[in-house]
Amino acid sequence: MKKKTVLFVLLIAVLALAACGTADTPAEPVEVEEADVVEEGALPDLEGREIRIAIENAYLPFSYIEIGTTEPVGLDYDIWNEVCVRLNCTPVYVETAWEGMIQAVADGQFDVGADGISITEDRAEIVDFSLPIISVEQRLLVRLGEDRFTSMDEFVANEDLVIGAQTGTSNYITAVAFVPEERVMAFEQWAFAVQALVAGDVDAVLGDETAGQGYMGQNADEVELIGDVLESQGIGYIYPLGSDLVEPVNLALQAMFEDGTLETLSQTYFGPDFDVTWDDIVFPEYE
Repeated sequence: MKKKTVLFVLLIAVLALAACGTADTPAEPVEVEEADVVEEGALPDLEGREIRIAIENAYLPFSYIEIGTTEPVGLDYDIWNEVCVRLNCTPVYVETAWEGMIQAVADGQFDVGADGISITEDRAEIVDFSLPIISVEQRLLVRLGEDRFTSMDEFVANEDLVIGAQTGTSNYITAVAFVPEERVMAFEQWAFAVQALVAGDVDAVLGDETAGQGYMGQNADEVELIGDVLESQGIGYIYPLGSDLVEPVNLALQAMFEDGTLETLSQTYFGPDFDVTWDDIVFPEYE
């Protein structure tokens, strides 16, 4: 089969949640090999194999639990449920805190990590990546009416200002690339950083544009996005190095791209009709 030349990136105008890094400097994006063109009936059969998937359930719209419900939902669930229909596998979702997830996958505790994970060279040293499913762009979220700065450059110039970011994420790495680490306040979950922003404990939060827009859904009178895009990366799924799942899952994702399934899902979770906000979800307490 010939190689497909179209880059597998779903969202052109819509941006998704930036996730996680562990280096002291901004991690460079890594190119992921494109999948072969999928011919009808060409997908492998995994014979009902169970796939253990680490997932945070606190990363709107990738994985979340709405208030008043107990069933987690989101883009990652819909994608992996469909992948396993096509490959004849059984997804087993394991609620897992973000911090330590990448290393846990690298150590083989899970078959897959699904949590809006940015594809970077640093991470590719310890895990394998799927094809990118979306593109992410990071921006500043500030309190509505902020007039002390309008860009990251102006933020950096004012040494009294403090920025919030989720610990262990590429957002955090980007933040410390711009300002000294003592000016960065780390939070266990991104939503907690936004709560600190609204309370006045930090002056800005670094996150992806879609996450910021999701929070603004019911809080447009409290926060707003400002400035230019600070970092742009692809997002994908991770596996232990050498995993035999990489190729079959990439083929399934490629087939979902070609038949329009992924485009439909992107519209569901990033289109104008998606109205779930950060105020609508339950934040899990991990063991």
